Amino acid sequence: MNKSIVIGSGIAGIASSIRLAKKGYSVKVFEGNSFPGGKIHSFEKSGYRFDGGPSLFTMPQFIDELFELCGENPKDYFSYIKKEIACNYFWEDGIKLVAYGNKEDFLNEVEKKLGVPKEKLINYFNRSQKKYDLTAPLFLEKSLHKLKTFISKEAINAILFLGKYDIFKTLHEVNKEVLEEPHLIQFFDRFATYNGSNPYQTSGMMSLITHLEQHYGTFLPVKGMVSITDSLVQLAKRQGVEFVYNSYVNQIIIDNKKAKGVESNGCFYASDVVISNMDINPTYKFLIPNEPKPKKILDAESSSSAVIFYWGISREFKELDLHNIFFSENYSDEFKSIFNQNTVSKDPTVYINITSKDIPGDAPENSENWFVMINTPADKGQDWNSMVNEIRKNVKKKISRNLGVDIGKYIETEEVLTPKIIQHKTQSHQGALYGPSSNDRLSAFFRHPNFSRKIENLFFCGGSVHPGGGIPLCLLSAKITSDLVKKL
Repeated sequence: MNKSIVIGSGIAGIASSIRLAKKGYSVKVFEGNSFPGGKIHSFEKSGYRFDGGPSLFTMPQFIDELFELCGENPKDYFSYIKKEIACNYFWEDGIKLVAYGNKEDFLNEVEKKLGVPKEKLINYFNRSQKKYDLTAPLFLEKSLHKLKTFISKEAINAILFLGKYDIFKTLHEVNKEVLEEPHLIQFFDRFATYNGSNPYQTSGMMSLITHLEQHYGTFLPVKGMVSITDSLVQLAKRQGVEFVYNSYVNQIIIDNKKAKGVESNGCFYASDVVISNMDINPTYKFLIPNEPKPKKILDAESSSSAVIFYWGISREFKELDLHNIFFSENYSDEFKSIFNQNTVSKDPTVYINITSKDIPGDAPENSENWFVMINTPADKGQDWNSMVNEIRKNVKKKISRNLGVDIGKYIETEEVLTPKIIQHKTQSHQGALYGPSSNDRLSAFFRHPNFSRKIENLFFCGGSVHPGGGIPLCLLSAKITSDLVKKL
């Protein structure tokens, strides 16, 4: 049986291992940590359970697809619910907007709270869907770095409607032009953060992201986000995949321009195929240091990162739901701070995720587990200890002001995650959450391909390569990569 090795057990690495096993390969996954999942893991403290990384779950069909590929019913192994409320939004002027999962309910809410006619928002959604329908088969589901992609029917359709994509406008410019109302503009500018980018720089093409949440909805795994990792690892094992933990790969062995295997803990492991789920920068720096480096790609601006406070809150807040956003008063200043000044503004947008709203066992009785996230620049040597103290102070003031309660009185436990810690734990370059940013309007074409042009049998998957970061795109990355590997 032909062998394949996957380096890293992030969501894309796990998904790739499943797909390779179905292609007939013997698969071994090397993971440096003592647990799988990369950013998608969990921990407990003082009776509170926290999802350690991504907290937003959309497009669950990509998870279901992996079970179905293996002839299994996903409902037997992985359960999730669709949220009636996607997110609650709070502004400093007292406006509160409930983003309902039902489209008609959301349109009514926007008309009632912001005075925006339904037709205006319907027009925006239609434009977003058009972009997605035209580009997804080309940009998200296939390799952008293979000629055959561009001589397909999908490519011709995509090129014919090039003017519909708003490539040469920023996302903010598109939102301002179509939506006009300031609160709604900021609402939809926020979707740039889904891939760690700046709405005042990233292409108007990115408005297609809104279609994904509005059309497909927002979901919650009933056992927490970590159950995505747990269920897929078990699925992989049932396909014969072997996971090797506490085993960093030191080098990818190249011979005569072919990947021959890897070295880990002083031992050589032969393989016919090697897939790196490691961030593309450390892959080149540490695993193939003697190979020519794609300098432009590796030097690309990093996406945003985050400071996350995991707070055990000894009180319940009825006005909050699973997802909650407290907006900055000056959004432009916030993104200038992140991407131009490598710092965090004094009035950052605050995201709070509370899984105990739907999973009571995640917090003690009459308490809540708060995942409090603030977008930050990637790690470029900042004094994070000092920054965290300032961020904590400003965030507590902001939440307390909006809720009318001194939130500090109810914080009984805390853990903190910074970009520097993210980099250390996950090997993500500069602690960036989504690999390179998408601030460049043609950034989709500048992400690293899912294969090596110079080394045979070497492939790449995950958030730092095509098509991008976030759970859905990482799963698509695994699919694209595995499709490039020959079937046995």
